[in-house]
Amino acid sequence: MNKQQSSRFFTVIAGNIGVGKTTFTRYLCSELQWYPFYENFAENPYLKNFYNDMPRWAFQSQVFFLKERLKDLEKISRLTTPCVQDRSIFEDAEIFARNLYEREMMSPTDHRVYHDLYKRISSFLPRPDLLIYLRASTWTLISRIRKRGRKFEQDINTEYLMQLNNLYDKWVREFSQHCETLIIDTDEVKMYENKAWLDGIIGEIGKQAEKKKAPKSK
Repeated sequence: MNKQQSSRFFTVIAGNIGVGKTTFTRYLCSELQWYPFYENFAENPYLKNFYNDMPRWAFQSQVFFLKERLKDLEKISRLTTPCVQDRSIFEDAEIFARNLYEREMMSPTDHRVYHDLYKRISSFLPRPDLLIYLRASTWTLISRIRKRGRKFEQDINTEYLMQLNNLYDKWVREFSQHCETLIIDTDEVKMYENKAWLDGIIGEIGKQAEKKKAPKSK
């Protein structure tokens, strides 16, 4: 397969905190020479405070990520080459903001304002051609979060991650009705130590892009 693509193909890497989205995005883009859009967590001025006091900072943190995701989508809408987004705006609203609201860590007023903003702009957003869902159990996520060592993540609540996983599984089932979806279970695989397995996944993703490029028969 020719790794260099010449037409637009928009892929989203979805998955819970610590599952390995950024590393997978980096490897995928390196192998297929696609353009990456990484999650801008490092510049979120509310994130550290959010993990210390979720009810106080949930709305501000979510609005920051919404704003950053919209900036990326504006660029993605103008691209004519394949690109990969590390987490989507849909996950922000349908999983993370929803989870905060359901756990009473975001007030009904804040959630209503946030979700109304999201709904009003979502119909104008470019939709991915392929959704890749990296899935892992809660205990695998905790192990990976501890291993990567971001200080502000070390005290993430187990129940919080578990509820996010439940919402992810439900959301992916619904979203897959409208978008090609590839689900990758990562519990039993050391993804970045098994190059043959990983290259097989990359090959499947490349085939999806080639399929979209192929002219439709009349």
